[in-house]
Amino acid sequence: AKVLLATSASKSLRRKLRHWIVPVWDYVIMTEPLTSAQLAAIGWSGREGLADSGNRFHYFRLTADDRILFGGWDAHYFYGSDTDPRRTQHPDEFALLAEHLLQMFPALEGIRATHAWGGSIDTCSRFSAFWDLGMNGRVASVAGFTGLGVGASHFGARTALDLLDGKDTERTRLKMVRTKPLPFPPEPLKSIGINITRAQFARADRNEGRRGLWLKGMDALGLGFDS
Repeated sequence: AKVLLATSASKSLRRKLRHWIVPVWDYVIMTEPLTSAQLAAIGWSGREGLADSGNRFHYFRLTADDRILFGGWDAHYFYGSDTDPRRTQHPDEFALLAEHLLQMFPALEGIRATHAWGGSIDTCSRFSAFWDLGMNGRVASVAGFTGLGVGASHFGARTALDLLDGKDTERTRLKMVRTKPLPFPPEPLKSIGINITRAQFARADRNEGRRGLWLKGMDALGLGFDS
């Protein structure tokens, strides 16, 4: 039998792979449906999916029933790579997102958020997926999409299946498939490093995007962290 493991931010069944993944929590809110007058007031006639360009960025879109899905901003990591379901709720973060929504769309003053939730993202240090083949070629793994997996997961799965079948393909010869990102250190160094990075992202955003020595060093090493 052969097995493909694609467990995203959950702890991998292969213990050695856990060093390459941290579960980063991201949160969203969703408004009640906008009225025709509210839609006209904000001028979002093209219904595009949008995001801003900060280090700590927002992303937002209109749903089919004219609600605004609004999320992003901060990345939360909980000590010990905690993925307990209670982390799906973060009232302080929901309140902050609601405040940011009104800053972006002041014409929507008084609108209610009817839904709010969070989820964990399988984050690795290079911002793209990595692969592994073990157990004498019987178990393949792919993870580390870092929030960019909607399209990339199709490529990731096909590549992992090629590895399982022992095929030499254009995909399996790619450097990104043959190499892995730098692993994260153990606790408490992992939490310390992530929190320093989060603070430096905030500082850069206050500084018109200018990156300090910490972030420049990460850039030089090809390291990233989801915000």
